[in-house]
Amino acid sequence: MHRRDFIRSSALLLGAGLLTRPRLAAAPAGGPDESGRFTPLRRGVGTYVARGGTIGWLASPDALLAVDSQFPDTARDFLQGLPGRDDRALDVLINTHHHPDHTAGNPVLAPAAARHVAHAYVPALQRARAERDLTLAKQVYATELFERTWRLDLGDETVEARHVGPAHTAGDATVHFQKANVVHLGDLVFNRVYPVIDHPGGADVQAWIRLLRELPSRYERDTIYIYGHGHAAHGVTGDRRDLLVFADFLERLRDLVQSEIVVRKPRVQILARTGLPGYADWELPNTARFRDALGAVYDELTGADIE
Repeated sequence: MHRRDFIRSSALLLGAGLLTRPRLAAAPAGGPDESGRFTPLRRGVGTYVARGGTIGWLASPDALLAVDSQFPDTARDFLQGLPGRDDRALDVLINTHHHPDHTAGNPVLAPAAARHVAHAYVPALQRARAERDLTLAKQVYATELFERTWRLDLGDETVEARHVGPAHTAGDATVHFQKANVVHLGDLVFNRVYPVIDHPGGADVQAWIRLLRELPSRYERDTIYIYGHGHAAHGVTGDRRDLLVFADFLERLRDLVQSEIVVRKPRVQILARTGLPGYADWELPNTARFRDALGAVYDELTGADIE
């Protein structure tokens, strides 16, 4: 199935009411910076790093929100340790995209939240991935879906989720804590670690590069960005420079694959590479993920069907 056909099919399922359930019915692991800790950033916004995609949080006397849910065990640890929670229910759980290391903890966090939010493509993508992984019975899907933006005044903070895909997947969303000036990017940035490029899930490397170069202009110069995954030496938060470093990496990766396609090098030979010149300190020796990224770029550039 081509990416455009998948997205069209997802939209039709949404319109038919097949991507929703009654309210509040009950991947790859992340990079090496996964030590299980809460880190405050600004105005009650912080990060939780354990196993899987970074959880962002907002905790104040009158607001509790989580961005992404990791896995059931780490989601329980997050819920128990969230600073200032005092056994209160979450106001909102937001999923930035569908991957298991960002949604497998939904069965823990969604029942503890009044609202569960994601972009409209996420439930279908999550279901399709679960079918491949044989984990359908373990899924909990967002029940409040948005097409372009979702916005909520929560306590003394304003939170906005915005669809920016296709990039890492077809359903990527950013989450902007406007008064704290913090933006959770989900897996739009892998900070100095090799990325997952989800071709079956609607990834678009060309669009991803453009988005990373454009995003800094949407926010202030001192905006703090939260990343889904990060190298131990660089972490899972940073500034606009990290976005441009990652954009450069994706561009170099794309150009390398394109140059080898031009000289008709076979796919199997392209995927035999173990790294990209100039990026020797990026998570070596994780050659499997690097080769998966090469394959995804090859398939995109050659117009290969989504399997």
